[in-house]
Amino acid sequence: MNKILASILLSLMVVPAGAQTSHNAPRLVVGITVDQLRSDYLYALQHLYGEKGFKRMMQGGVVCDNVTYDFPHLDRAVSTAAIHSGTIPFYNGIVSEDVFDTFTRKDRSILYDDQFMGNATDDNFSARALLVSTLSDEVKIVGNGLGRVYSIAPDAATAILSGGHIANSALWIDDEKGRWVTTTYYYDAPAYILHPYYTNSPTQVIDTLMWRPCRAPEQYTALPYQITDIPYTHRLPAKEHNRYTHFKTTPFVNSEVTDVTIDLLKSASLGNRGQLDMINVGYTLAPYKNGTVQEYGMELQDAYVRLDADLSRLFEAIDSSVGLENAVIFITSTGYFTGEGREPAFYKIQSGEFYPKRAISLLNMYLMALYGNGDWVTGYSHNQIYLNRNYIKERDLELEEVRDKAAQFLIDMEGVQDIYTQHRILLRSTNEHTDRLRRGLSSKLSGDLFIELVPGWEIVYEDHNNTRQYIRHNAVPAPFMLMAPQLPAQKIEYPIDVTTIAPTVARILRIRSPNGCTTRPLNIVYP
Repeated sequence: MNKILASILLSLMVVPAGAQTSHNAPRLVVGITVDQLRSDYLYALQHLYGEKGFKRMMQGGVVCDNVTYDFPHLDRAVSTAAIHSGTIPFYNGIVSEDVFDTFTRKDRSILYDDQFMGNATDDNFSARALLVSTLSDEVKIVGNGLGRVYSIAPDAATAILSGGHIANSALWIDDEKGRWVTTTYYYDAPAYILHPYYTNSPTQVIDTLMWRPCRAPEQYTALPYQITDIPYTHRLPAKEHNRYTHFKTTPFVNSEVTDVTIDLLKSASLGNRGQLDMINVGYTLAPYKNGTVQEYGMELQDAYVRLDADLSRLFEAIDSSVGLENAVIFITSTGYFTGEGREPAFYKIQSGEFYPKRAISLLNMYLMALYGNGDWVTGYSHNQIYLNRNYIKERDLELEEVRDKAAQFLIDMEGVQDIYTQHRILLRSTNEHTDRLRRGLSSKLSGDLFIELVPGWEIVYEDHNNTRQYIRHNAVPAPFMLMAPQLPAQKIEYPIDVTTIAPTVARILRIRSPNGCTTRPLNIVYP
């Protein structure tokens, strides 16, 4: 009898304790990646924010103003992969959003995968180029696959790479059709969102779109570049080229992303099913029409203020559906900024133009003079030159010899600061600069020669309507903000590496870090 009573008492003690632990555990993770978000602009505009958007994170969580990305090339894919995998491109495999295909001799998406068809799109994408696990994958694994993971972003790279390998679905906006799309890689695509007449598709709002400042123009005083306080008005007419691509550089795309995210929170019951769920959200603060801050300074400030309002809506929706006390939310940036324009010639700052097509043509002629007629160079992409490795092998030549000869020729070109061969970077990395290049390299996808150009020069792409890329080296201050139940507000005063984010969030969730993580989590106060 005493044994029976003891067993009953023990069960009464154990069950509530287990239930209490489960009740206190986070039920939803929200990962927010904002393309080109800058800490300096974020703080300069805070006088225009409400209390429930950016300020909620800035005042109520862990805040670091200086996230560093210590590898050479940054774009949406590279940064998103590093954030969510907790490791560098050398290990996670994502070295650029577009990579050079040596067979077709054209750039293609690194996510291209002909094994999967587009769902409401012509794009064939998957997450199989990602070589390591992500936070989303670990959320799925810890719940034995029962946790739900969704990713929503304007672009495919952010949506797919934040979602990881086994997301229920990743959704993005098609550049041609202006609809929410995905691919057959995902097994749980919400059909109503992919419908052409889905309420929150850009196609439903773009015809009536009129972008004007949401505040009085004289309030936008944060950027020194702004030379006028005359209010602007922007439309995207039906005949405009790249209409939906341009739409994705307006703050209205962030509103569409927010609407879809809130819709999925409710329809998928995220955080309310007894499992840890995750939703990844991609926003953008890229300059309008990929222009410069000198051209669109007021528009950029307005985009920050409008995004603050969208974050407020999102946080309120999370609070009403799950409760902020049951959610872990983090916000970070892709760590770069494309909006710096070239200085006018009258400032007499050294500058020039580098034409890749001409450079590879001259290099090919030089190699023909050395080794005979042939097709020695296949192409150029992202400051890298690709040699014809198969042809070099057929001629029974040493690849390293040809690389060295090519480097000796290219170093004498005007505007070229330095040349690095892949061998030099991989096997003879002897200084901080080559170490940095190595962190962003893939022996299979990267080129044979890496060209470093003089700052102030412009790369002119003759094959792409003379599109120009301005070379300017500047460290962009990028923020990381984290809010979690019982996590006290605290400021991180020192720089942190981007690879710190994933293990820090994993520690808060008490799950494993992604399998490529080697960085320790932040040393923050957490009960």
